[in-house]
Amino acid sequence: MIEIQQLKKSFGDLLVWQDVSFKIRDGETVAIIGRSGCGKSVLLKHINALLEPDSGKVLIDGENIFDLDYVDKRIMRQKFGVLFQGSALFDSINTFENVAFPLRYFTDQTEEEIRENVMQSLKYVNLESAADKETSELSGGMRKRVGIARAIVLEPEYIMYDEPTSGLDPKTADEINELINSMSDTLDITSIMVTHDMHSVLDVADSVAFLDQGKLSWSGSVQEMKTSDHRELTSFIRASEYQI
Repeated sequence: MIEIQQLKKSFGDLLVWQDVSFKIRDGETVAIIGRSGCGKSVLLKHINALLEPDSGKVLIDGENIFDLDYVDKRIMRQKFGVLFQGSALFDSINTFENVAFPLRYFTDQTEEEIRENVMQSLKYVNLESAADKETSELSGGMRKRVGIARAIVLEPEYIMYDEPTSGLDPKTADEINELINSMSDTLDITSIMVTHDMHSVLDVADSVAFLDQGKLSWSGSVQEMKTSDHRELTSFIRASEYQI
């Protein structure tokens, strides 16, 4: 379980948010939503200690990750897989080498073991046939799937998605949502998703954290969100042009 306790973050005189507190239970998919600039991606970077707060804690299985030393933080981060908003693939290497990168960097696996694990990850996202393709040959949806394959190749406990469906057509976005659901069910992964896409929230998430006006404005289950009379939350949902 991940417990976020009274986080506060500012950059200079700019307050991003304060008193952010909620729990992410094992096996759950939580969606972090809110307007552009409200600090969703900043919060994501606190959950695996890429950024440190002004105050507050993030507990993973009861341990405050901000108390860890440099080496232990690196070990802790290996529990997380990350799908970056733009997929963040290396243009200079092919699909296989992009997925293999974490294995070469973080493990002592043999070439045979690396090949087996990379191909297994690509099989999971239905891209075995694209192993030799250059990044420039991949469509937007394929890049997202390669990014997911790379995120799961180390068999993480948690996976973080930063706008996983941004820039995709509706059909491809649905395919990515289906893949996220499949991983949650099959691989027993806890998922944390930053998104503006309310369709994805309803398709994928179990619970929601809504950032607004410099704080965690609302949190609860998706079912609770559907019946909530929280003014700012319902306004945000209406503005997304998605009816629940």
